[in-house]
Amino acid sequence: VKAVVLDPRNDFNVDRILTKRDVQNLIQLCVTRLLDTTNPSSSTIKMQVYFDMNYANRAELLREQDRVLEGRLAPLVRDITDSRPRMQDEMKNVYQLIVSYMLLSSGLGSPTDIEVVREVTAALQSIFPQTVLVTFVSLSKKDKEQQLKNLAMLVTGIRLYNKECGKGGNGIDDLPAILNEAIPSATRTVEDGLNTCRMLAHCYTALLESMHEDQHRYRQLSSFQLKEALFNVRQHEAFLCILLSDAITSAQEFEKMNVQFTTTMEQLKNTVQNKVSLDTKEVFPLFVAICNLWTGFQKEILLLSFLTNMTNSLQQFSEAQSQLFPEEVLTSLLEGVTVKTDEERIRETMGTRVNVSDFKNQEWLFPETNANFDQFLIQYHGFCAHAIGVKGLTLPGNPAIGILKHKDKYYVFSSKESAYIFAQDPDKFIQLNVEKAKEHAELIQLLELHHQFEYLAPYTQARNADKCLMKPTTKCDSCTQTDTHILPPTIVRSYEWNEWELRRKAIKLANLRRKVTHAMQTDLSHLRRENATQVYLPKDVSTQTKHDNSSNVPRPQIFLEGLRGGSSATTHMVKVDLTRPVDGT
Repeated sequence: VKAVVLDPRNDFNVDRILTKRDVQNLIQLCVTRLLDTTNPSSSTIKMQVYFDMNYANRAELLREQDRVLEGRLAPLVRDITDSRPRMQDEMKNVYQLIVSYMLLSSGLGSPTDIEVVREVTAALQSIFPQTVLVTFVSLSKKDKEQQLKNLAMLVTGIRLYNKECGKGGNGIDDLPAILNEAIPSATRTVEDGLNTCRMLAHCYTALLESMHEDQHRYRQLSSFQLKEALFNVRQHEAFLCILLSDAITSAQEFEKMNVQFTTTMEQLKNTVQNKVSLDTKEVFPLFVAICNLWTGFQKEILLLSFLTNMTNSLQQFSEAQSQLFPEEVLTSLLEGVTVKTDEERIRETMGTRVNVSDFKNQEWLFPETNANFDQFLIQYHGFCAHAIGVKGLTLPGNPAIGILKHKDKYYVFSSKESAYIFAQDPDKFIQLNVEKAKEHAELIQLLELHHQFEYLAPYTQARNADKCLMKPTTKCDSCTQTDTHILPPTIVRSYEWNEWELRRKAIKLANLRRKVTHAMQTDLSHLRRENATQVYLPKDVSTQTKHDNSSNVPRPQIFLEGLRGGSSATTHMVKVDLTRPVDGT
């Protein structure tokens, strides 16, 4: 609905209440657009909605996974902590519930596998025998939950150690080996999709530039659909870049954890070394560390599965543009057209930069002169601010040309000429970009223009080229505070206006002067014993510090004679230095 209303070609006026005919027209346009499966613009918007609703960053995804796991284990934990066993059979049932918790919380093996259950039971009995269950039952609910978590980590660490020694580990997959193969495979999948998107974006950009130069060559080709296809692949590229960054982070975290896991396991082997009895203070922290690292491997598997599913799901939203411009058609259209990559465009403009002296009222920044350049929030997702509104192209901006700072926002450009044209009237071209986003609603998210379209502002409908939405009203939260008493207080609290009150205070002071303090000793107090305590006497300690020394230098004594003049017209000054020499002191 927002996209249809924003599009100036539909001539919707939000100044007045929509009539019944307007509502029917709006519904018809929305339904037509939703049912059009060949429209790249609709596919792009669907892609944006899908990504916003399903994507979660690394921290959010792991928090959600922990919350889901706790929710699944909550009924079992409740049964364990709320139970009050008294009979032997009841004790045995509670112990079996604890074994089930150990198995389900770790996710290592199937609960229906007898060998796995026996292994978990043996590991638990080695650190928490059934005889200790009486003490466990007497704990508070919070302490029980904490002890269950600690026991689960220890049991998991013991099972992983046994697997490493070849003495157990039934149902435990080799996660490091799986991740060693899965992470490069997932990264290659994302990179292949990213390269395909960039190749298509370069082809569509070259076609649009060629159409802009020679409009008669491609009469049967719709530039509007071509731009929609370009925006589709650019949005797909932006989302794949986010997923690729997550995949790279996952690979780095796995590499770090794998080294720590190998080191900790070797340290645990050296500590145990077939000993009959072990110090729990030494081995228990190592078991917990191994469990935490293995849990990290499990989380990386989850993250990798999520990234793979997101990558595969995003592919369906690119089918519209690929059906509209198949590879054979695109190849025939590109005959005789030079296709430039984003890197080639940036390399071509590396030698040029804006001359700051040509602009008196504009502030230009350059990467080499700003240490915090990476913190600049470049507008329009780093695309050229001039090419979007004028040509409808998403050309990569080159910060080396110069970054224009206008109204606390930063803009980059694809060429020096574009930068000069944009800097002459930035507000005009910014508004052109907004108008272009009204025609192509998918640009609102691609170019990060949400602040420009927070709501639909009323506008006056006109048939000329100047019809557009009014700029959104700038709002801010502000507050003022007024002091209750601006001047310092001048109230004298001891002041009394009542004469009788003053007399009362005077009499009170006079009576106080005649009072006498009496003391006496009674039978109950004079025989009380004296208490004595023994303390260590302070020890005499002395330290030697540096000694002070001084030297005396002679005081300078210099006299000047003849400064007041004399009988002669010329003043003759005589300087007499009576300062004693240093050697003579």
